[in-house]
Amino acid sequence: MAFVRWIVVAVVFVALLYLSLQNSERTTLRFFHVAQWDAPLVVVVFIAFACGVAAGLLAGAIRSARLKRQLNRLRREQRAGGNGRTHGDADHLLPAPPASAARHARPDRIIDGL
Repeated sequence: MAFVRWIVVAVVFVALLYLSLQNSERTTLRFFHVAQWDAPLVVVVFIAFACGVAAGLLAGAIRSARLKRQLNRLRREQRAGGNGRTHGDADHLLPAPPASAARHARPDRIIDGL
């Protein structure tokens, strides 16, 4: 599986290298008529890609930190002997199982979860 992964990475790298060599002409970026910047198109695309990757990594790091805090809180509650439930749980909102379910079960059949 690792071999296939390296092949895919190599193909994507060569494709992006070819794309960058084909888009080497200069382009001008204007920032609200205040400033402008001349750069090759491949540099502009790479910077936009890097900004997108950074934003994605930041979002993932924030989510990971939040989940880690929640896991630490649950572990503290477990060590303290709590069952992890708070007053905000909505267990009382779950529907009750039907009362007639026990009457209609056939004891001669084995229910295998289907």
